[in-house]
Amino acid sequence: MARRVVITGLGMVTPLSIGVEENWEAVSKGKSGIGPITKFDASSFPCQIAGEVRDFRSEDFLSAKDAKHLDIFIHYAIASARMAVEDSRLKITPKNNQRVGCVTGSGIGGLSTIEFYHKALLEKGPRRVSPFFIPGIITNMAPGQIAIEFGARGPNTCVVTACAASAHAIGDSFKIIQRGAAEAMISGGTEAVITPLALGGFTSMKSLSTRNDEPERASRPFDIERDGFIMSEGGGIIILEELNHALDRGADIYAEMVGYGMSSDAYHFTAPDPDGIGASLCMEAALKDAGLNPTDIDYINAHGTSTKLNDISETKAIKSVFGDHAYKIAISSTKSMTGHLLGGAGVVESIYSILTIRNGLIPPTINYEFPDPECDLDYVPNEARMAKVRSVLSNSFGFGGTNSSLIFKEFVT
Repeated sequence: MARRVVITGLGMVTPLSIGVEENWEAVSKGKSGIGPITKFDASSFPCQIAGEVRDFRSEDFLSAKDAKHLDIFIHYAIASARMAVEDSRLKITPKNNQRVGCVTGSGIGGLSTIEFYHKALLEKGPRRVSPFFIPGIITNMAPGQIAIEFGARGPNTCVVTACAASAHAIGDSFKIIQRGAAEAMISGGTEAVITPLALGGFTSMKSLSTRNDEPERASRPFDIERDGFIMSEGGGIIILEELNHALDRGADIYAEMVGYGMSSDAYHFTAPDPDGIGASLCMEAALKDAGLNPTDIDYINAHGTSTKLNDISETKAIKSVFGDHAYKIAISSTKSMTGHLLGGAGVVESIYSILTIRNGLIPPTINYEFPDPECDLDYVPNEARMAKVRSVLSNSFGFGGTNSSLIFKEFVT
């Protein structure tokens, strides 16, 4: 029998706020974190809006030396990890540090630093490229720095699977604990690519919303007037623990993690399978792993990107997996409020899913004004809903057709 895994700590940085309580208050009230881009002059781009993290002070979480040498996506990971470890009251010592690991995910890594030093190279030559350039941008430096920060000598790796990265990281950590390779894992993901190059790339693909005059209304998953996703930044960390390890130290348990599914669309390098076959296989795998029936799921935190193709494809997949029960499940996309954190999306949405179980409140899909006939499920429109939620499924799908579904459940001894 697989070892049981529970969630004991949470930490996050998003366009809505810094910290878990502040984020939960914002999503409960249906607030938007989307606004005009301020990091650079975006006036020449078709899309001029994003979900920027505001009021973040790296010095609150990192030394001045580390802050200088590490890309901001790593700053977000370390900040989230500090909050999560503190929240969990997990003590990492020389006696247990080999049994505590870290897995995080990121879709792209240190793009802003790459752009900065590429310009320096062209304008001033190779001597102006810092020796900290490479270690400051690589994706696995996020879990590496977290391990250094806390002295965690257990399993350590990084997942790079586009917008499913942090969900895969959590799922992999879940399995690491289940098979007995660790007692606790610091897991999640991070992204910070609101840069000219990333914006140029995504706008050239015509995947971003251009509702520049109404940024707070631009992310509108499942609404027929949706015109693309909103690029955002931030990250999050959750602490997963083996049940007895958590109970023995008197940890406060948020929820239990019970299922992890993975699949591939094997269809197209960016577009989802229009019939949602890959997403269906992923959700079915998570249900099987959890030992649950489709009717056991009370709420789905959807991938829900606010793009034409994704929202229809995911809706079809949910119907395929859940049948008639699909119309009884509350479904929402918190990306309507946060925008799309890319590699950091899965963990942020996992945290909201866990808090839904904890607080008995389902976050809304805001900006849902004009229903799409092809998206005809219950998307919890515009206002949060009080409800008893025992089991939640959280979906994350990425470019390349890579899919992840996670299932969290009310903890019962």
